[in-house]
Amino acid sequence: MSVKLGLPSKGRLMEKTFDWFTSRGIALSRTGSSREYTAHAPGFDGLELVLLSAGEVPRELAAGRIHLGVTGSDLVREKLAMWSEKATEITPMGFGHADLIIAVPQAWVDVTTLEDLDAVAAAFRKKHGFRLRIATKYHRLIREHMRAHGVADYQLVDSQGATEGSIRNETAEAIADITSTGETLRANHLKILAGEPVHRSQAILFKSRMANWDADNSKILTALKSQLGIDANCAQNGDDT
Repeated sequence: MSVKLGLPSKGRLMEKTFDWFTSRGIALSRTGSSREYTAHAPGFDGLELVLLSAGEVPRELAAGRIHLGVTGSDLVREKLAMWSEKATEITPMGFGHADLIIAVPQAWVDVTTLEDLDAVAAAFRKKHGFRLRIATKYHRLIREHMRAHGVADYQLVDSQGATEGSIRNETAEAIADITSTGETLRANHLKILAGEPVHRSQAILFKSRMANWDADNSKILTALKSQLGIDANCAQNGDDT
């Protein structure tokens, strides 16, 4: 038996993930060319690496096709309904930090909070006959956030490209997107609403609740956690293996 670990297949997230494991005594090595999605962990028996896009990891965790996976906490929560029934957080990894925020045009001087946006949205619908549009790729998380704050007069429009350009292109009046520095927002004359972000994301090592955790695989996981030094974190996050 083996434990399948899904890892980001490219970019800084892949580099940071490989560095994270290597610094904890598990040297990960990519094999073949840059176009080949294969890697291995020499010296750690029973661990099989699977390279995936960060967006594929939640799906594979939920399907039980991988036992463990590294991806952003925002992606798991967005892509998986009732995500905690399908996966559990083993440990935060300390990189890939970004906030999911709601932003409006800087010219909206009277709109600084979600409550202000709610008031503007009601007035917008009355004036224009349709709901204020928010462009985003994060439909589930934004709907949950709006519902929790009692905001109803809005509609979500899917953002396929650069979300920040939606207002300039007149396909939306506000946006909801991931940001780490806010520079792109400012460059597009947008401001983040005050208060806590919708979600504070970072890279997380997740465990699938749907995968085969027989005695052999559980033993491999125990050895892996011991090597990584994350047993205490597992207990904090409610991991049961």
